[in-house]
Amino acid sequence: MATQPRISDQVFKGPERAPHRSLLYALGMSAEEMKRPLIGVVSAFNEIIPGHIHLDKIAEAAKAGVRMAGGTPVLVPAIGVCDGIAMGHPGMRYSLPSRELIADSVETLALAHCFDALVLIPNCDKIVPGMLMAAARINIPSIIVSGGPMLGGDYDGRHLSLSNVFEAVGACKAGSLSERELTDYEETACPGCGSCSGMFTANSMNCLCEAIGMALPGNGTIPAIAAARYRLAKAAGMHIMKVLKKNLRPRDILTPAALTNALRVDMALGCSTNSVLHLCAIAHEAGIPLPLTRINEISATTPNLCHLSPAGPDLIQDLHLAGGVPAVMKELAHAKLLDTSLPTVTGKTVARNIAGALNRNPKVLRPIQNPFSPTGGLAVLFGNIAPRGAVVKRSAVAPEMLVTTGTARVFDSEETAIAAIYARKIKKGDIVVIRYEGPKGGPGMREMLSPTSALAGMGLDKDVALITDGRFSGATRGAAIGHAAPEAADGGPIALVKNGDKIELNIPAYQVNLRVTQKELKARAAKLKPFKSNVTTGWLSRYQRLVGPADIGAVLQ
Repeated sequence: MATQPRISDQVFKGPERAPHRSLLYALGMSAEEMKRPLIGVVSAFNEIIPGHIHLDKIAEAAKAGVRMAGGTPVLVPAIGVCDGIAMGHPGMRYSLPSRELIADSVETLALAHCFDALVLIPNCDKIVPGMLMAAARINIPSIIVSGGPMLGGDYDGRHLSLSNVFEAVGACKAGSLSERELTDYEETACPGCGSCSGMFTANSMNCLCEAIGMALPGNGTIPAIAAARYRLAKAAGMHIMKVLKKNLRPRDILTPAALTNALRVDMALGCSTNSVLHLCAIAHEAGIPLPLTRINEISATTPNLCHLSPAGPDLIQDLHLAGGVPAVMKELAHAKLLDTSLPTVTGKTVARNIAGALNRNPKVLRPIQNPFSPTGGLAVLFGNIAPRGAVVKRSAVAPEMLVTTGTARVFDSEETAIAAIYARKIKKGDIVVIRYEGPKGGPGMREMLSPTSALAGMGLDKDVALITDGRFSGATRGAAIGHAAPEAADGGPIALVKNGDKIELNIPAYQVNLRVTQKELKARAAKLKPFKSNVTTGWLSRYQRLVGPADIGAVLQ
């Protein structure tokens, strides 16, 4: 019986491929290795992102697994941006757009070199969804294995994470924290390699890789420094050979039902608002419609089981000890909120993957009968300020801010808003509006962790809301409403807000509205000047021309 042709046969087989083989011999590849499946190991290792500084070792472990299972691994690179280092200055404009470059580069490297399958090694914010988008797009057998979460810092016997440092800046500005204490925070909060230790965007997406079936159990929570993380990488390398043999492709796994499972876990965990952007983008690549109303339907029926940082004091390491993502999924399965029949890259169904899972700490992971709230961690709000939706992490909103009316304080950039906050010009009852920071307006939809952390650090997170067409870090807490669509640069209603306007916020009812008559809004719209970009060079100008709106994931059109 003839063997099934492989993609790599296009570079390995036949006399006409002698030049190709000659180049492969130049790499030190042997004739025996050319008889085996060619596995691309895509590593986002670099020396600027703490979550990626150790990915060279994760990649070596994955390559070892591929070799043990009979494949030929080939290491290729991917870029990455550290959102924390890029935060609060123009560099953040490159963060979200880098997701598209990552997806494009994975596609390029995989298809140009005829890889039979991929082991994808990301860890931080845009790298995980960028690689998943590529997997869905090119649809060759693929598996994700991340670098794992950072451990939390220990300061006077309590956990610290990066979000605490951002908030400490505000506390220092307010005079409630000394500069010496601020230095202690900055030297303590991030003790080593790994993705920042709370349920921020990186760890949200790494957990959702498990939930959606594209990563092995443990991917989201095994600490970066643990030996188990390297064993997981070896297992991923071995498993990709099984996935290849079964010809199980990403679009076999990334189905509408799998996206629903991922959103259920998202709501239970209280994941980052960025997960909405990224799941919409992944769904787009997989050809699956994912309207924002669907997210509310799932949120309304999914209990929130975890209050991890920034919603509470617990970190990813605590979730891991409590049983990790499998234990979360087991709790949801008890209430029949998951489709457990779905396939995963383990070669087993969801049901078999979670069969042995246990909830080992009901204080960290609430049982399904005793949730933190009966609804999920995220909500999409609609109204005349965001007709196509805006996203909030409601599990991190103080109860008194769930329904409130405030006075608009309007800023056309993040920098001007931060300056006003630090100058104590923002008062209780204000609603800060930051616009022209959307996908097109930013460009790049900058994260607003600095202003939200400043508000929290100055003790205003229970008194002041923030609305933006930009987005937030997963480390943000408080009534922070992002992704307002249409954005100001597209003439969206957020561009029509004026200082002194009243804004009504009703998160339980999924509403955010400007208390201004439709007649007045039409009059303001008639006077609105067309958006004019100040970015005219570099690839960001190209991104600005091509990027779509936030409500469909800010994907390129």
